[in-house]
Amino acid sequence: MKKYLLFILLTFLLTLSLGCANEKTTDSDEKIIVYATISPQKEMIEAVGGEKVKVNIIVPEGGDPHVADLKPSQLADMSKAKIYVMVGSGIEFEVKSMGKIKDLNKNMIVVDSSKGIELIEIGAHQDEGVHVDEEGGNDPHIWTSLRNGKIMVQNIYEGLIAVDPNNKEYYLKNREDYIEKLDEADNYIINELKDMDNRSFMIFHPSWGYFAKDYNLNQIAIEVEGKEPTLQSLAHTIEEAKEENIKVIFVSPGFSSKAAEIITKEIGGKTEVIDPLTENYIENLKITANKIKNQ
Repeated sequence: MKKYLLFILLTFLLTLSLGCANEKTTDSDEKIIVYATISPQKEMIEAVGGEKVKVNIIVPEGGDPHVADLKPSQLADMSKAKIYVMVGSGIEFEVKSMGKIKDLNKNMIVVDSSKGIELIEIGAHQDEGVHVDEEGGNDPHIWTSLRNGKIMVQNIYEGLIAVDPNNKEYYLKNREDYIEKLDEADNYIINELKDMDNRSFMIFHPSWGYFAKDYNLNQIAIEVEGKEPTLQSLAHTIEEAKEENIKVIFVSPGFSSKAAEIITKEIGGKTEVIDPLTENYIENLKITANKIKNQ
C-alpha cells in the first residue's frame, strides 16, 4: 500500500514538474528580448520574429527621437536583451546613447537596420532656397520609405537568425510574408498618387524626404535648423505656399505648430497631422499618402 501511494505521489510530482516546465517555455521571459529605438520598428520586428520575440521600444509612439533619453528602468531591463535594432541613420538619440547601450550589455547583438540603405541629404526632394531642419547632413527618417522598410526587415531577419539559427525557416517565412505586404502597400501608394497634379506638400518638420523620393513628391519644410522660422523665412514660406496653391500644412505630434498656424491663417488653409512614429507602420504610410493626395 505504501509503495502504491509513493508511486502516485511521484507521478503527481512529475506531472506538476512537466506542467511548470511547459509554462516556462511559453512565458514571455523565454522569448528573445529585442530592444529597438522607435515605434515603427516594432511592427517590423514582430512581423519577422512572430511569437518568438518580445519587443521593447525606447522612444514610444508620440515621443521625439531627437531629444529622447534612456530611462533607468530601460537600462535595467536592457541587460536581458539579446538584440538591439538601431535605426542606424544618425538620429540624435542613437548618436548620443548607443555607446552606453553597447557597454551595458556586451553579449547583445546590435543590428544596424540602415545597412544597405542609400541615405539622402536633409532637404533633398524639396525646392532650393527653402529652409530645412538641421545644419546639413543626412536625413535620418529612413523608415518613411516602404522600400527602405524592406531592407530594414532583411537586416532584422539576419539579426534574429544570428541569435536563433534553429528557427531560421520560421523567420524566413515571416520575412517573406511581411515583404509581400510592404510591396502591396507600395503599389497601393503608387496608384493613389500617380494622378496628382500638384506634387508639393508643406510640412513643419521634414520627416518625409524618403517618402517624397519614392513617389516623386516635393516636400517643403518650414523649420529652420530645428527651430521656429524667423519672420523673414516665414514670409518666404507663406509666399511659396500661395505660389504652389497649398492649402494644408502638415504637422507632427510633439512639434510646435505655431508657425504652421500662422501660415494657414495667411493662406486660408488648415493644419493636418501626419505622424512618422506610429506603431502601425504599413497602414500609417497608406494613411499619409491619402492625406497628401487629398490636401
